Amino acid sequence: MKTYTYATKGLDTLKLDVYTPENIKPTDSLPVVIWMHGGGFSSGGRNGIDELNIVNAANKNGYIGVSITYRLLRKGTDTGFSCNCSKEDKMFTFNQAVIDFLDATNFIYQNSNMLQVDTTKIIAAGSSSGAETALHASFMRRFFISDLSKYEDIKFAGVIGFSGAFLDIDHLTIDNAIPVALTHGTQDKAVPFGSAPHHHCIPTKPGYIMLHGAKTITEKLDTLESSYFLNLVKNGTHDAANVHPEDLDDIFYFLNKTVLKNEVIQTKKYTLPKPTTY
Repeated sequence: MKTYTYATKGLDTLKLDVYTPENIKPTDSLPVVIWMHGGGFSSGGRNGIDELNIVNAANKNGYIGVSITYRLLRKGTDTGFSCNCSKEDKMFTFNQAVIDFLDATNFIYQNSNMLQVDTTKIIAAGSSSGAETALHASFMRRFFISDLSKYEDIKFAGVIGFSGAFLDIDHLTIDNAIPVALTHGTQDKAVPFGSAPHHHCIPTKPGYIMLHGAKTITEKLDTLESSYFLNLVKNGTHDAANVHPEDLDDIFYFLNKTVLKNEVIQTKKYTLPKPTTY
């Protein structure tokens, strides 16, 4: 593992850790998973247990794993990212997180030769708020960033999301559809499994916004005849955002078939909630 600084923004020095498979050859150019941790844009870090689980699985499957830090704009605020956080603050937080994610991706792209990354096979990935950001960066970047010239070369080849959702399902189209692997609890009260208000806020709350989760996303991909893998955690809560190693084999099998071999796969897996051990 090597650590790099990908940006400095105000008082925030933003770093990323690059995990490379031990058996990589000097001539190899490998696919990469870029991971953003969860934590409601107020907590978490790039070297937690979820992060280690995902980068280890990436290396095992012949991918480079990257785990990034980003600006935690809701840290220390009175409202966090809850129903009392205004819609305007939520949208600004989404916007800045997407910029951080794209800046980290741009660093990987610009240093792809040194890092031995195949820039045609970049997977955007994350958990909870990180998954929301990965989805927004993949399907709604034009909504958040008016001038995309800095990022015009970046094209994601797939998405991994644990308990994620995004703002407008109409931004997912036949032109930008890519393979998506999602894990989501059907009873998630924070980030909706289908289409519902964020945190199930009532319309009179300042933070009332609609989000579209794994159920709605995969239904849209089904109509577009595009690839998806859905790990549907029956009666699962937001704890489904936790990354368990035993769930990652199916995700990377899916990515290997769809991203690396261009096959079209649409599949659902039904699992039960796992006990929280950390």
